[in-house]
Amino acid sequence: MRITGESRSSALGRSTFWRGRGRYAVGAAWLILSVAAFAPQTSSAQAVAASRAGVSAPMAARSGPGQRSQSLLMATVASAALPGAGQAFLHSRRAFAYAGAEVVGLSVYLVQKHDGDRQRARYRELSRTVARAHFMPNGPDGNWDYYERMEKFAASGAYDAIAGGAIDPESDPATYNGSMWLLARQTYWRDPNAAPSPSSPEYQASLAFYAKRAVPPEFQWSWAAAADGFQQYRRSIAGSNSAFRRAEQTAGLVIANHILSAVDAYVSVRLRARTSADGRASLTAGIPFGSSR
Repeated sequence: MRITGESRSSALGRSTFWRGRGRYAVGAAWLILSVAAFAPQTSSAQAVAASRAGVSAPMAARSGPGQRSQSLLMATVASAALPGAGQAFLHSRRAFAYAGAEVVGLSVYLVQKHDGDRQRARYRELSRTVARAHFMPNGPDGNWDYYERMEKFAASGAYDAIAGGAIDPESDPATYNGSMWLLARQTYWRDPNAAPSPSSPEYQASLAFYAKRAVPPEFQWSWAAAADGFQQYRRSIAGSNSAFRRAEQTAGLVIANHILSAVDAYVSVRLRARTSADGRASLTAGIPFGSSR
């Protein structure tokens, strides 16, 4: 079974943008809703005049095309930045639904991301304290490819099998480095089991191929005599990948909530634009919170 070592999608998970949004999402949502609740309303006289003019919404304000475009832009951009903000501007109770979805989505995302980070830290710790313990346990962290290799191969093998002089590649194909040397021979040699002269272009090309892809000494590992640690490592990688994958899906839903809220605000403003009997445009300024949509 092949499980990727460190999910590529975790990059979205590491985004400081979402981490920052998670800190203030609740407060910002309720601030917007509070401001909307106490926003100035049009007077009853204006409402009566609007009703007599044939405008169906009870709270309307006369506006020209420029003001209508400004309101359209304001509501749409506000909802795109913070779901529910445009609806709050329009005094629509759907603001609560969009803001609530934002808070819940970000909360779930942060929990999933934390779980992915925790399990990633766990498998990196296992790689240092078990697989790399006899080589260079305090060596640098690798990229996601490195941890994937550690899951697929029980040992890296030596980088230079015989110290001193030119590089002598690892010959055991069961190790990662040995598999790279076999691939290099299959790629550049006419017969992978019959070595050409070390000074030949074929041999030098295969050696360069190996040197570029083989694991160097500071990243060497072995799970020999550590079967339990190897299984824990694999479980941690699988759990981390699963958590980051769920976080990516949740982030997609959060983004969809932003888009849906913006489209909702845009359509709501457009639908509330009316033309009065004398030809002037009339734009609804808001709907009471108690109205149903």
